Amino acid sequence: MGKMNEKTAIAIIHTAIDNGITTIDTAQYYRTSESIIGKALKNGYRSRCFIATKASYDFSRKGIVSAMENSLRALGTEYVDLYQIHNWDPKYPIEESMETMTKLREQGKTRYIGVSNFNKEQMQQALRTARFESNQLRYNMFDRRMEREAIPFCEQLGIGVLAHSPLAKGLLTGKYTIEYQFSQDDERSGFPRFQGKNFTSYLEVVEKLKRIARDKGLSMVQLSIAWILRKSAVSCVLVGAKNPQQVVGHLGGLGVQFTESELRRIEYILEDAPDVPHS
Repeated sequence: MGKMNEKTAIAIIHTAIDNGITTIDTAQYYRTSESIIGKALKNGYRSRCFIATKASYDFSRKGIVSAMENSLRALGTEYVDLYQIHNWDPKYPIEESMETMTKLREQGKTRYIGVSNFNKEQMQQALRTARFESNQLRYNMFDRRMEREAIPFCEQLGIGVLAHSPLAKGLLTGKYTIEYQFSQDDERSGFPRFQGKNFTSYLEVVEKLKRIARDKGLSMVQLSIAWILRKSAVSCVLVGAKNPQQVVGHLGGLGVQFTESELRRIEYILEDAPDVPHS
């Protein structure tokens, strides 16, 4: 979502770890993310965190092995804590993909294996070949389809849910106005949710949610994180930051409790949110 200064990125990672945030999630797909994280994890930081990364493109045996080797090299580590298949791609037999992931675990190149953006049926198919520990799902106040089947399925089988895009690409931060213009190198400049009436409608919903946040002494970001963590199936919320101060602010979303009345108010407000694809 736009360029990030390397020095700032490293400071963000150090701030997160120094404040007790242990999971650092990245992927083959995320431009130079792995190499920057590798630089940040020198001088003792590697042993203090849980690194999760993903194979993002080619899910054949050769593609996954190659992606892992490149990730380990970029991250400057001998192993990652969690290795994930970035998404479901019918071009690649899931049996071969999961067998390869299992082999990497047996070789000690990853401690755990997981999937990302898999629905219930896709998880069931993957589980026929190998047990995996996590599923990284898009989950936030504006993306809730996974509540129907995927999250209950994960909870039933003890599969950890790593919630990504918790702020709906920034819509739930509460900082945007309808006049805001996204730069051309920001992927959101082409997303339907950030155009015209859709953008306006989402921002109107956020303004109503801000009232609940204020009543609880929270920012919109903290409210959004806390709302996701209300689900016992959610193991981790993967939230980004553009400076160290934002990281510290995110911590205010921990330990928040909601009353039934507050949850009903949120549900009522969210009924007015448009049903627009995230990208």
